[in-house]
Amino acid sequence: MKPSKWDARIRRAEELASSYPFASEGLHFYKHVTGLQKSLYAKFETECGSQKRAIGALREELDSFVLLPLFPSFLSQIEGHAPGPLAKAARDLRARDAQRWQRLLADFWQNRAESPPLLEPAETLLSCAFLQPYAEYLADHTEREPLHATPSLCPLCLAKPLLGVLRPEGDGAKRSLICALCANEWEYRRIVCPACGEEDVRKLAVYTSEGFGHVRVEACDTCRTYIKTVDLTKNGHAVPVVDELATIPLDLWATEHGYTKLHANLLGL
Repeated sequence: MKPSKWDARIRRAEELASSYPFASEGLHFYKHVTGLQKSLYAKFETECGSQKRAIGALREELDSFVLLPLFPSFLSQIEGHAPGPLAKAARDLRARDAQRWQRLLADFWQNRAESPPLLEPAETLLSCAFLQPYAEYLADHTEREPLHATPSLCPLCLAKPLLGVLRPEGDGAKRSLICALCANEWEYRRIVCPACGEEDVRKLAVYTSEGFGHVRVEACDTCRTYIKTVDLTKNGHAVPVVDELATIPLDLWATEHGYTKLHANLLGL
């Protein structure tokens, strides 16, 4: 994908901030972060080139020589726009030395975008926000091989999916998952829980709300996990990663009913 995807995310965040006042603060912060990520992506492409990489494990690459000089400026920009606790975490981290930054980024990268046990939640969020455009750069410049299965983890970087997407196909729709780290998208069967593999439709609950007709909660009563899915057959203007962020009431419903999100988004929700 081309860097213009960042502009599409920013425009959609602006649109949804006007439509959903309850989510406006988070969306305005997301818009700022996405602007920073767009600039980082462009720098990675300039520094690392635009040639295609051979098929291989994306996690094997973490170029500290390119990444570390960009990290303190990123933290400074986050500090100036983030909510109080995250701004303080960015300020405290910026005061640390390059060796600490390198350990932090490596710990996050090697833990497949999960929360490494030695990192604070804010450190995990900051690492994710900084490394996402790097991961997307690698994914966008990696040769793909045909999938002969429907894996529940990203076939490029092995991270968990952030959300599902329904895209038009024939008279219906096909389902795919979008990676929480590198934004890679891959096909996944409709009636299967991406967390535990449950296939019994009686144990796979779907919740929709009149206010968000194109986004739904898909929950599993076996593992008590949920994921949100954006239905592009109902709203072709949606930008899945942004619409997922904006539909906070769906997360509240899922939490109130005892479900845990498969993977948190960029706002930590």
